[in-house]
Amino acid sequence: MTAEFTFRLLAEDGKARRGEITMPRGTVRTPAFMPVGTAGTVKAMYLDQVRDLGSDIILGNVYHLMLRPGAERVAKLGGLHEFARWPHPILTDSGGFQVMSLADLRKLDEKGVTFRSHVDGAPHSLTPERSIEIQGLLDSDIQMQLDECIRLPAERAEIERAMELSLRWAERSATAFGDQPGKAMFGIVQGGDLIDLRLRSAEALAAMDLKGYAVGGLAVGEPQDVMLATLEETVPALPTQKPRYLMGVGTPDDILKSVARGIDMFDCVMPTRAGRHGLAYTRRGKINLKNARHAEDPRPLDEESDCPAARDYSRAYLHHLVRSNESLGGMLLTWNNLAYYQSLMAGIRQAIGEGRVADFSAETAETWALGDLPALG
Repeated sequence: MTAEFTFRLLAEDGKARRGEITMPRGTVRTPAFMPVGTAGTVKAMYLDQVRDLGSDIILGNVYHLMLRPGAERVAKLGGLHEFARWPHPILTDSGGFQVMSLADLRKLDEKGVTFRSHVDGAPHSLTPERSIEIQGLLDSDIQMQLDECIRLPAERAEIERAMELSLRWAERSATAFGDQPGKAMFGIVQGGDLIDLRLRSAEALAAMDLKGYAVGGLAVGEPQDVMLATLEETVPALPTQKPRYLMGVGTPDDILKSVARGIDMFDCVMPTRAGRHGLAYTRRGKINLKNARHAEDPRPLDEESDCPAARDYSRAYLHHLVRSNESLGGMLLTWNNLAYYQSLMAGIRQAIGEGRVADFSAETAETWALGDLPALG
């Protein structure tokens, strides 16, 4: 295993790319979906299960971990890998999005952002330098610059102001990160749904020669066609030999269409959150286990799945668990959902290697469109 952070392309099919990110703690096969381990845990899952499903990397969150249990405490206990018993790669986001969406009484200026915790109201400050310091204390392998992510729609002046501030924060984040062998800091392209601003952001970040690049500020309220049009124009401005990460995205359909536009990495709370709320992702689309039609259905979610949650439990039992608000229901459906997402990513990687990603995407979408099989009479 290399002591350096490296990315190499193994195959290309149109704009879709198959590759490998190699770090001292392991190799990440791309395109990759990163389960979200917000507070040092992927909700409702054992991390051994997450690994067994094919996850090479998980995501942790600076905002939540700085509030509880605290970055300094995690560092004292050996870092996030030791703390959570996950010896494989971890990406940490900068905390910026959560500050904007969760914290109370925010005040943002050139230096950074001050806010009150949504947990106990205590005051905190997050600057580019402090965000990188926290990520260093957590000992994450891929660290993200602090940026300002605004919700769409927004006025051009506001989008441009946030984009320019994020570029200045990227420079400060890179300086704070310095040279850390085996680790990487990614910059984040901002600019809302305005292509000229996105290109300015991408070109300025590319000039910083960072180890990877993310596209942020999408999936924040805009329609899918706007997101895809933004990717169409933005991704070609990013360096070819560096990994490209679309933050916070998304649905299986979002992933298929974004891979076709050159994205290598994804994260989203959707599969875990949906599982805790009774919604299953399967080969035949989404299945809502709250629906009464499942109450006497002995079939599994997917008899062809390798995942025991999908293959071995009846829909009737899953329906009962969900309707009874039993914790096991959320655990089983989260297990199913992450298994489906990782199976989808494995299928995408194989299809790129075989030069048939367009066919794979069309076949996958066609099966979703068929919908779930009718309940047994």
